[in-house]
Amino acid sequence: MESFTNSPVLPLVLMFAVFWLFLIRPQQKQMKKTQEMQKSLKVGDQVVTQSGIFGTVASLDDQRVTLRMVDGAKIEFLRSTIAQNMADVQRDGGKK
Repeated sequence: MESFTNSPVLPLVLMFAVFWLFLIRPQQKQMKKTQEMQKSLKVGDQVVTQSGIFGTVASLDDQRVTLRMVDGAKIEFLRSTIAQNMADVQRDGGKK
């Protein structure tokens, strides 16, 4: 009978563990952090969308955020498209 250390399953298990530790887990943590930021948005926050549009939150509901641009125009976005709250970026010194 083969010992477990000589089994071809061990390298596969180790590869999966390393893959999960270095790729999947950090991505899950970043996703959770982004979702928490999106849930904590409030009127007056300066934000950046995933497409790079800067604006100030004028109003919001469960799914939508209305951003006021510098020129006064208002654009409606899905809450899930907000990538960063500029207050968080300034507080963290630009670190992600």
